[in-house]
Amino acid sequence: MVASIGYGIFGLLLIAEISTSSVIIPINKLYTRTPPDIPSTSIANSELEDLTVATRGSSDGYSRSKFKHWITISGSCNTREEVLKRDGENVVTGSNCAAESGSWYSPYDGETWTAASDVDIDHVVPLSLAWKSGASDWTTDTRQDFANDLDHPQLIAVTDNVNSAKGDSGPEEWKPPLESYWCTYAKMFIRVKYTYNLTVTSDERSALEDMMEMC
Repeated sequence: MVASIGYGIFGLLLIAEISTSSVIIPINKLYTRTPPDIPSTSIANSELEDLTVATRGSSDGYSRSKFKHWITISGSCNTREEVLKRDGENVVTGSNCAAESGSWYSPYDGETWTAASDVDIDHVVPLSLAWKSGASDWTTDTRQDFANDLDHPQLIAVTDNVNSAKGDSGPEEWKPPLESYWCTYAKMFIRVKYTYNLTVTSDERSALEDMMEMC
């Protein structure tokens, strides 16, 4: 990655050139294409304090099919396609809403991709983890809402193999490769757990506290 710096009437402009794909993306935009409703540091810390600490529940009865996704959001666009449009830059979609071109910056690892097939949509709080934290008692509709939530910081476009490495791990077992993103990741994770009244284990809470110290 080669960075260039320029100055203008509006101040400093940073531009990162991704040499492998010849894509030029303003750095000041990289972190603005983020999920909505990310809390401030003080609010995230307060919400973390309010989370119920409990032993992680059983995975008995869990199936991804119990969290229906990706559902149709608008026209022919499903949840994945909506997140690709939201988190991407210069995204062009076809008549079926599939992304045909664009670029996607993955804040988990700092990589930029120009093919949507290289990008996964991560559930910040994994579905299996949610199941073991209280979602097993939810209605089918609530689980569907959770799996397709575009109003809270639960869905984010990231590098596919990084998402695969995360799997259904909580923050005590997996953190984004980029330490500089730990603060934001923790805020998102806390907000989702708080919004849906999901429990955390003591190890999970300790990991989130450590990550919040990066803020």
